[in-house]
Amino acid sequence: MALRIGAVVLVIGGLGFLISRLDLQRNLGRLDVGVSSGAKEGNYYRLVGGLADLATAEKGKLRNLESEGSADNVRKLAAARKGCELQFGLAQDGTAWGDPKPELIGRLPKSESVMFFGKDADRIKDFAQLAKLKIGIGPAGSGAAAIGRTIFELPELKALEAELSNHPLAEQLDLAAKGELDLALVVMDEDAALVKRAVTEQGLQLAGFGHADVIARRIPHLRTGRIGAGEYDPVKLIPATDKRVFRIETLVLGNGCAGRTQTSDVLILLARQFPEFIRHNRDTPNATGLELTSTSREFFEKGGPELADEYAPWLVDVMPPANWAYVVMGISLLFNAMGFGHRFRLWRIDVARVTLESELTKLFGEAATVDDIATGAAKTAGTPEELAKKIDGIITAFEQLSMRSRKYSLSMLVPMGQEMAYRYQEELIHQMMTALRTAKQRLVKG
Repeated sequence: MALRIGAVVLVIGGLGFLISRLDLQRNLGRLDVGVSSGAKEGNYYRLVGGLADLATAEKGKLRNLESEGSADNVRKLAAARKGCELQFGLAQDGTAWGDPKPELIGRLPKSESVMFFGKDADRIKDFAQLAKLKIGIGPAGSGAAAIGRTIFELPELKALEAELSNHPLAEQLDLAAKGELDLALVVMDEDAALVKRAVTEQGLQLAGFGHADVIARRIPHLRTGRIGAGEYDPVKLIPATDKRVFRIETLVLGNGCAGRTQTSDVLILLARQFPEFIRHNRDTPNATGLELTSTSREFFEKGGPELADEYAPWLVDVMPPANWAYVVMGISLLFNAMGFGHRFRLWRIDVARVTLESELTKLFGEAATVDDIATGAAKTAGTPEELAKKIDGIITAFEQLSMRSRKYSLSMLVPMGQEMAYRYQEELIHQMMTALRTAKQRLVKG
């Protein structure tokens, strides 16, 4: 009994604790993560800055950490696996991931454009025109630099002997505007402020390649797209014609340091900043080669966070909601099994009692009742000595059955309140033992 009361108290206490830990405020006050973005003048830094502003408005904390770009972000995520001072980062698809690979949190719905800017870039329409040109490809270790070198390492383009060099983004655009670089490669959202300033204030032109798809087919993570004429100034018609450019997806990565709640909160921020974020990740294939986290997969499949992610974040950090369903099912099966065990034991007690009572019918007759046995009204068979010996054996069996019933009644298998069924069996057993002891005393006295 004490064990069952203790178990009930424990369950009630657990439920009270769970209820007290429910977070009924729909905000991101629990969010505290660092995101490695990019150079301050770049689009990644601006993008993460927007996420940080959204987090602040929801009482969360998202730190926008400056970096040198995609490759640097991947290195920093790997280095932070032990200390976990950094949890997320942005990178372009096709970046060298290293080992172990980072986790994929999601793909941004709008791809970045791979653009070549120069003072006289409008004249460039074919790859052959890149021969011997001085081309800045972004900071060393950046995603732009990696893409630039991948493109120019293709055998046909390598033969053009273009002179590649590394520069910070703003600096290489200035060098292109001065004519010290023939072209400046920028990998960025085509609507970024840095890109608009380059064409509207610095007077740089955008190169377009009519056969860009031929190169894109050889580099798995590249696609092609179009920047329409007049995109940056429809009156002055800048650019003057449509430009075919390369496109590449932007990825949000993790290093496994963030729990389910933190990851879910970042996904919420991304979905708010990019309305097509969920649809893009749900409806388009993941060709990055990176494994999508289970949190992200469930988020996209369900179209947003689960209720448990919002109201019991600490609980889902212990185990995902889907797994809790299995736990509940397991507990239900356990209770059913315990109930079956209780009913089986009670049945065996009753069978054993009825079996012993059937032995009494051989001694006192089938019509004899408990009172008949106690008062001596029942007919008996055999000598008094033989009858007393047989009664002793049956009493011993009843005593053992009574102890067995009491032991079972105290078991954790017995649901609260059901121990009374064992008490009923014990009462019947004790009544029969009392009657048998009375009958034995009468036989002994002769």
